[in-house]
Formats: sequence, C-alpha cells, structure tokens
Amino acid sequence: MQKRWVRCAVAGGATGLANGFFGGGGGMILVPLLTGWCGLDQRRAFATSIAIILPLCTLSATIYAARGALDLGAALPYLAGGLVGGFAGGKLFRRVKLPWLRRGFALLVLYGGVKALFF
Repeated sequence: MQKRWVRCAVAGGATGLANGFFGGGGGMILVPLLTGWCGLDQRRAFATSIAIILPLCTLSATIYAARGALDLGAALPYLAGGLVGGFAGGKLFRRVKLPWLRRGFALLVLYGGVKALFF
C-alpha cells in the first residue's frame, strides 16, 4: 500500500511539474501514470485526472497571474468554449467505448507531440 502511495505521489509531482512548467498538459502525463503505476482502470484514470488537474491548473494560473503573465481577456473565449466542450465531453464519456477513448487519447498525445516537435 505504501509503495502504491509513493508511486501516486511521484505521478502527481510529475504532473504538477509539467503543468507548471508548460502551463498545462499534465493530464497527458497523468493518465498513463494513473493506469500504469497506480493501477486505475482507464475510465477511472481519465476522470481522476480531471479532478487532479483542476487544482494544479488553478495554482499554475495563480502563479502566472501574480507574475503578470496571464492575459485573462485572451483566455475568456477559450474558457467559454472549454466549459461547453467539457460539459459535452463529460456527458459523452460513459457512452464511448473504452477502445475509442484510448484511441482518441493516443491521437491527442500524438498530435501534441508532432505539434511540439515541428511547429
């Protein structure tokens, strides 16, 4: 039990580091760690990552705002769209079969990696 707790704490630390350093993206690290290291099934890992990312993003945004690096006006349209998309995604989550969730997540990670490398 203690070994699992340490693994989960390390996964959280890696997630927080990525989130703070890159301004987001911690969930892409967290979901595989939750399934591989912490033993959560895929659906529970997706849902749990959302609960973990929320306070991490809040903390990161607060730090960026305190340093004058947050443009809230530019963020508002994305926030509005993100709220609608988050609501729709949450409703569809249970209806999508697990293999399709995995594929969608893999494509998202792949897209992010290609975009980071080449653009």
